[in-house]
Amino acid sequence: MRQHAATSALLGVGFVPMYRRSGALSVEDPAAQDERSPEPPAEPTGDVVAAEPRGPAAARDPALNQRLLETLRERYIQDAPHKAFVTSFNNIVFGEGDPAARLMFIGEAPGADEDRTGRPFVGRAGQLLEKMIGAMGLTREQVYIANVLKTRPPNNATPTGEECQACSPYLFEQVAIIRPDVIVTLGLPASRTVLASDQSMSSMRGRWASFRYVPPLLGSLSEAGVAAAGLAVPVMPTYHPAFLLRQYTEENRRKVWSDLRQVMVRLGLAGAGAGEERDEAG
Repeated sequence: MRQHAATSALLGVGFVPMYRRSGALSVEDPAAQDERSPEPPAEPTGDVVAAEPRGPAAARDPALNQRLLETLRERYIQDAPHKAFVTSFNNIVFGEGDPAARLMFIGEAPGADEDRTGRPFVGRAGQLLEKMIGAMGLTREQVYIANVLKTRPPNNATPTGEECQACSPYLFEQVAIIRPDVIVTLGLPASRTVLASDQSMSSMRGRWASFRYVPPLLGSLSEAGVAAAGLAVPVMPTYHPAFLLRQYTEENRRKVWSDLRQVMVRLGLAGAGAGEERDEAG
């Protein structure tokens, strides 16, 4: 409950209505309310910290976000959703990077190198992803990288829909805490999970979509209230670096670079206007 309240506070929920035990609403005389001096808002306690919704001028608090991410990680460890399916792992790979990053990359699941180190995207696919990030004029430390699954599937198997569904609530709360300006989904399982879609990769790749998230505590609000308090983040689906390593063609590299250039334009990054002939994805 505390974590849900913290996430709701991050999304702009500043109060929760209180009722009498009998269920009757307390109705006061409007005139008396006008004569009464307004009371200062109560200070938040524990991990519940009020914050304005993310926008172009919204303040970013990396320390607060990191603390909330650590709390979420502990809850994931306690809940252990991976126990619901077959898995063999050494380390939980929760995610890493700037906790207030403007850009977030989401893959499908850790591999052998990630399982050994506890860090996402550190194998061959991770090295290629770092090249892609560098081509955008950024560093790994300036973005946030995570996977849908936080533990390695046996033999690096592709995550099933059931596995993604079991782990996605924790990923979605990661996104809600970080509130990136743009998400890049890497590969089919990540793109389908984030976008709640059953389309093919070729249908989604290179086209802007939107990740929409409403915390559980907001589920009973009116549609207008949900729209005001929920979260919507632009998403650019693209090929997974592991796919590029298997299908390392000039055409595929150009497609990925085209996708990344669209992200650069959206974020206003330097070099976003570079021509199509530039080949930075490989």
